Amino acid sequence: MNLLENIQNGLLLLDGGMGSQLAARGLLTGEGPERLNLTHPEVIKEIHRAYFEAGSRVVYANTFGASSLHYGKDELPAVVRAGVENARAVANEAEGRFVALDIGPTGKLLKPLGDLDFEDAVAIFAETVRAGAAGADLVVIETMSDSYETKAALLAAKENCDLPIFVTCAFGEDGKLLGGASPEAMVALLEGMGADAIGVNCSLGPKQLRDIVRRMLKVASVPVILKPNAGLPVIREGRTEYDITPEEFADEVAAAVDEGVRIVGGCCGTTPAHIQALAARLSDKKPKPIEKKNMTCISSYTHTVEFGREPILVGERINPTGKPKLKAALLAGDMNFVLDEAVREAERGARVLDVNVGLPDVDEAALLTRAVCEIQAVSDLPLQLDSSSPEALSLAMRRYNGKPMVNSVSGKKESMEAVFPLVKKYGGVVVALTLDEGGIPADAEGRVAIAKRILDVAATYGIDKKDIVFDTLTMAASTEPKAPRVTLEALSRIRAELGCHTVLGVSNVSFGLPARPVINAAFFAMALGRGLSAAIMNPYSEDMMRAYYAHRALTGLDEGFADYIAFASSSGEPEKKQAAAELTLKEAIEKGLSSRAYELTKELIAHTDPLAIVQGEIIPALEKVGEEFEKGRFYLPQLLMAAEAAGKASLAVKEALPPKADGTDGMPVVLATVKGDVHDIGKNIVKLLLENYGFAVTDLGKDVPPEVVLAAVKETGAVLVCLSALMTTTVPAMRETVARLHQDAPDCKVMVGGAVLTQAVAEEIGADAYGKDAMAAVRYAERLKNGEIQ
Repeated sequence: MNLLENIQNGLLLLDGGMGSQLAARGLLTGEGPERLNLTHPEVIKEIHRAYFEAGSRVVYANTFGASSLHYGKDELPAVVRAGVENARAVANEAEGRFVALDIGPTGKLLKPLGDLDFEDAVAIFAETVRAGAAGADLVVIETMSDSYETKAALLAAKENCDLPIFVTCAFGEDGKLLGGASPEAMVALLEGMGADAIGVNCSLGPKQLRDIVRRMLKVASVPVILKPNAGLPVIREGRTEYDITPEEFADEVAAAVDEGVRIVGGCCGTTPAHIQALAARLSDKKPKPIEKKNMTCISSYTHTVEFGREPILVGERINPTGKPKLKAALLAGDMNFVLDEAVREAERGARVLDVNVGLPDVDEAALLTRAVCEIQAVSDLPLQLDSSSPEALSLAMRRYNGKPMVNSVSGKKESMEAVFPLVKKYGGVVVALTLDEGGIPADAEGRVAIAKRILDVAATYGIDKKDIVFDTLTMAASTEPKAPRVTLEALSRIRAELGCHTVLGVSNVSFGLPARPVINAAFFAMALGRGLSAAIMNPYSEDMMRAYYAHRALTGLDEGFADYIAFASSSGEPEKKQAAAELTLKEAIEKGLSSRAYELTKELIAHTDPLAIVQGEIIPALEKVGEEFEKGRFYLPQLLMAAEAAGKASLAVKEALPPKADGTDGMPVVLATVKGDVHDIGKNIVKLLLENYGFAVTDLGKDVPPEVVLAAVKETGAVLVCLSALMTTTVPAMRETVARLHQDAPDCKVMVGGAVLTQAVAEEIGADAYGKDAMAAVRYAERLKNGEIQ
């Protein structure tokens, strides 16, 4: 029985932590634990053997951090191959054992939040896959905290091997990834791209991860994985340990199995004893059936939009047809107009944004991809990628962060052959036009027949009907009076007979007629009554929006008529529309519009004191974004893009003032990831925020010894040091650094943070403060600067 048959027919037990086992043997030095595959292979084999003997069916090769970012070109293949070979040697000692090539995160933020390009990330992961896949039974991508990096890793694995792929992510206590993705968004992305099993690992204990797992189980149609830590970290007798016993761990994980989890194991702090206890608890358990959820949904990097719950508005304004200003902006390569439009459509109620940049004499593939990436930097709405060019769709789908809506495919053989492979590879919900080589059928019967044929062909590519929404094609009533009725009849039949969702470009119906908004709104209302799932429309149209809000109110979708009343109270007030059209600098920063923030600052400087701009616009904008982040209403990408926009505005201020007159030569702060730890995402986020709040930051990088931190404090006169650690095994190094600073730089405060830290751990190692997130570092630094902390 192969691996996939195992998980379809029963439970699968994974291994436990590797780092804690190496640390217990005194072998985790910070120079790269994967090198032990070459220098201490018998120790690595001993750990694998202990997990197999405890009951594990799968062990992860010691390759978690093996990438070209940390190992040389010649060393990387040897380290990875040795890791897989060590695990394979032990697996071959008995039947029914499997070896996973283990791939962890790069430790870097991808653009636009960081400096690592998406394709560079794919290439980095691909090197590891090529080096280790030959000896493995599966690839495991684990401990991922960002949806975009997760996509890069999964894409690299799929393009460079044909092994089963498991993907697990590290969610925070707020139920989101560091990049803001919800469990549902990750299921949509990963299942859409063809991951064989998905789930959670690391970050928290089994009790804390249960709600996240439940949310995944509700929407996933593939096996769900739970590989938690052994509870939460605590310090006992100077050692970092975890707060639940093997028996308690086993009870919690077994309870998740009762709810439907198929694949289980342990992460940080778990040992062969934890796996043995879990194996005993699972010995008489039978798995719950894996149910196909049949949900039609798309996603952004934060959330999903599901078809069928209520009508979905797809904003149509990012399309140059009939829009000379947008056309001119696209031809000039100016994305400001596009980004402004995206922000405003969202404010008007669009839940999805159509993005079409098709123009003669432009590189549509490059321009569409650029537009998608830049829109996703300022908006978390899912996007509809709209192009007749398969090349443009391919490139944009590859770079899209989430599961997109794809417009479109038709019943033409050539179209299906070009588009369906893209949907299968990258995931997506594709809009299917009910036309073929014979054109658009004049009757509903013909359009339904084409829809059936499209579904049949899609199935041969492995694309389920849940990932197809049909456009029964809105035609101009002025040229064919019967056309609207045919469109609506086909729509309702497809919903009833095929069980598929539908979408229409509503405004085509009024072409050639006077008072077009009136006709559009009436047709929209008729389509909603027939079960229309989504409408591609202009959210600025008052008539259309009235029909939408009225429909929701009258069909029980708007509890207490709250949305309708709010819309009606603001509808038709020209002064409000005009105010909304005039973007302020504060709003540009809050929305992360960097180029616009720079331009608006330049305009303000012509008649406003530059320092007044800092105090009256830039700082208040950052404060608002920080508060929204702390309240859970903004996600990390929004926080970072706002910080970048503030940085651009600050640059404009600096350019207008003599050196140091801008007041940004601020309080010195030193940042470092401690000795032995090579992960610096959290530190880099703190750096970006502190710099944009006016602090003078010295970033020492990762794997930094205590003496180097101390030297930097003395050289810069820093009054605050922020230390980061991701690995439990590097907490002793953090303790040593804190002690050294308190001894030799007593006036300098020390804040600590990172995935393995808690308030209790921070207090035990002697830190002055604990930073739960990046904004906590900013708030503490501000209090120091203002003299509130002595």
